[in-house]
Amino acid sequence: MALLFAVYRPISAMKLHQSDTQKYQTVTGYDQTGVEINAERFNYSLIVLPEVPPRAWNAPSFDALTKEHFDLLGAEHPDVVILGTGARQRFIHPKLTAALTMRRIGVECMDSQAACRTYNILMGEGRKVALALVIDANEGKTA
Repeated sequence: MALLFAVYRPISAMKLHQSDTQKYQTVTGYDQTGVEINAERFNYSLIVLPEVPPRAWNAPSFDALTKEHFDLLGAEHPDVVILGTGARQRFIHPKLTAALTMRRIGVECMDSQAACRTYNILMGEGRKVALALVIDANEGKTA
């Protein structure tokens, strides 16, 4: 006859609390044609910072990005810039972000859905993050 022994392991408790992120700019929805910030719809490229209302970003497409687009982001002094590149992940040339790199501002490129999720996580952690979304009205359309 075999004896079975049960090992008692206490379950660690997780404290849950309500987060007060409603005073911050939070991504509440995203699709191919736009993004929702605090349930307000935007159908154009924009810059989102936690404590500042979203604003238009004159970046009509990924291929149109210039050094000046990233200089504008650097003026906000974020720790990191999350660049949403549209439906698929694309990488920018390092010369476009050289000024940010020199100031120790990180730049991460990812598809826009991943960028929105990452922004929400970092913003929720209290990080000084900037979300730069390229929303190209012509992306995915065939001629």
